[in-house]
Amino acid sequence: MKILGTGIYAPGPPLSHGDVMEKAGIEFDGERISAKLGIHTRHIAHLSSIDETTADFAEKAGRAALEDADVDPMDVGLFVVATDTPEFISPATSMLVQGRLQGGQRFAGSYDVGASCSSFVSALVSASNALLADSSIGYALVMGVYNMPAYFRPGDVFGYSIFADGAGAWLIGPDDGDSTLLAMQMLSDGTQWDYVGVYSGGTRQPVTIERIEADEYGLQFLQRLPGDRNVKLWPEVLDSLMAKVGRKRDEADHYLFTQINRSVIEEVMGLIGRPMGDTTCVMDRYGYTGSGCIPMAFHHAVKEGRIYRGDEVMMMASGAGLAVSSALFRF
Repeated sequence: MKILGTGIYAPGPPLSHGDVMEKAGIEFDGERISAKLGIHTRHIAHLSSIDETTADFAEKAGRAALEDADVDPMDVGLFVVATDTPEFISPATSMLVQGRLQGGQRFAGSYDVGASCSSFVSALVSASNALLADSSIGYALVMGVYNMPAYFRPGDVFGYSIFADGAGAWLIGPDDGDSTLLAMQMLSDGTQWDYVGVYSGGTRQPVTIERIEADEYGLQFLQRLPGDRNVKLWPEVLDSLMAKVGRKRDEADHYLFTQINRSVIEEVMGLIGRPMGDTTCVMDRYGYTGSGCIPMAFHHAVKEGRIYRGDEVMMMASGAGLAVSSALFRF
């Protein structure tokens, strides 16, 4: 696997805490959000009166990655969208993106990966394996995208203060040198499904008038998430990942984590024994963008000169449900 190009997209202008409170008609402690989570601004399409949703974000990030790689969309043999906020329940968002980028029927695959906020790392591993299995695919476009604000109920203070819209895309192709996916590690605990999610709209709980009137739709928090969960989990998963290639937890060149809480990343980097200069945080400008945050952070790290060709990069993504996906690759 070689990452040939990257692209990102976030709709509209950056919105400050004050902008969000004014536009959404809510109040929250912006100073606390900035101090604890590291979030200062974010992009939310509907608050900026922008008529765009998940497929639009994915398409625009995908086009940017193709342009970055100087590759024609017609040469892409696989489209993978990683998200838990799809355009529709069915058909898959990836199918819409393929249609927009290639204009019709082609010998190209398309599928979505839904593992909550761990989806992008899982999708990257899946696409990389597909390239290994079938060289005729040529290029795979992997897009991580988040549109959770579309699921907010009016007055959702927690949601509006943290979650945001955004997408990141990587165009990958076969390795022609030292670039490679070195190892991956996944962890799941499906007994933790009932903490946070979008529970209505599927087969178990269709959206009905009764559920709407009871505020049982959209983004719902059923239980409080353990505050130290990622601090405990990430080093454990990292040790298992690095052991697969005979390395220790502190032996990657750069580390990327789910971008929901800067203070957690600071604590984990301390446990790893590496300085904050060896990770990249983008929640300050984008808020929390779920499955989009890892590729968005990587894009900035590369373009801003913190990751170079030949560097070994570790990425760790946590998703409610519970799923943790990690991978180590040589860029």
